Amino acid sequence: MSTPQPISQHLTDLVLNNLREIPDFPEPGVLFRDITPLLANGEAFRELISGLADHYRGRIDAVAGLESRGFILAAPLAVSLGIGMITVRKSGKLPGPVIGREYKLEYGTACMELRPDSVVDGSRVLVIDDVLATGGTAAASIELLEEAGASVESVCMLMELQALGGRSKLEGRIIDAVVSF
Repeated sequence: MSTPQPISQHLTDLVLNNLREIPDFPEPGVLFRDITPLLANGEAFRELISGLADHYRGRIDAVAGLESRGFILAAPLAVSLGIGMITVRKSGKLPGPVIGREYKLEYGTACMELRPDSVVDGSRVLVIDDVLATGGTAAASIELLEEAGASVESVCMLMELQALGGRSKLEGRIIDAVVSF
């Protein structure tokens, strides 16, 4: 199998040119990077999804969107590729039966859940979300998908906040960050 190619510079530039930076949100000292301008720009959003589809075409059988902004990326990508979308949700949002995985937060824990019957055994899955920060959500979601029988082929994040060290929780994984800060 050939080595996966990096995300194109065009997609990186497209995202950077359609982000809004908001200082001191949600608290002082935080620089929030808002993707809503990208989503509101129909042509830019279409180009992003088209570029991601080109990047992953033939390599995956399903797209797993992580709640909640991962859904915004996963659904049109799955449609563009003509494949299914799997929803990985926060605890208590899916009707059973579900499997769950807890992960640590700065203060406490959270849980991601998945309906195992939504995963085709042996399917090659792309995990997608908007931000890779500490990696807890992505790591828990990957564990769930693999427990349900999927083969997680790649992880795609619109933005990666490198200083928070999320990659360290995803060692050995192919991680595509469209933009890294």
